[in-house]
Amino acid sequence: MGQLSSILPLILLVVVFYFLLIRPQRKRQQEALKMQNSLAPGARVMTTTGLFGTVIGVDNEDVILEVAPGIQTRWVKAAIGRVVTPGDAPVDEVDETAVDADTAAEEKDTSAERNGDQDSSTKKS
Repeated sequence: MGQLSSILPLILLVVVFYFLLIRPQRKRQQEALKMQNSLAPGARVMTTTGLFGTVIGVDNEDVILEVAPGIQTRWVKAAIGRVVTPGDAPVDEVDETAVDADTAAEEKDTSAERNGDQDSSTKKS
């Protein structure tokens, strides 16, 4: 009975590690493998390094990505991190915050011209 009570915490630790670490990692690996095997031309993907591209072709263990118009690169399937849905894709249009910053800069320039090329922060009393 004494030996069982000394081994029980070790067994409990192994079981906890299995359910908290090993099992979820295997599940993620299986999902990643399933996603990589289901790649088809036309899919938008992101590599594990953060490069976005469109799948042009799929070979046995390789994927050909078009990262810009006319620029194609070859990647192994394992380098594909995830398939990007249209809501996740980076916006190719001008960023709205950049437009707001440009508008604010133009308004500041306009007000500086009205104030004799001195904005309110550099105006001398």
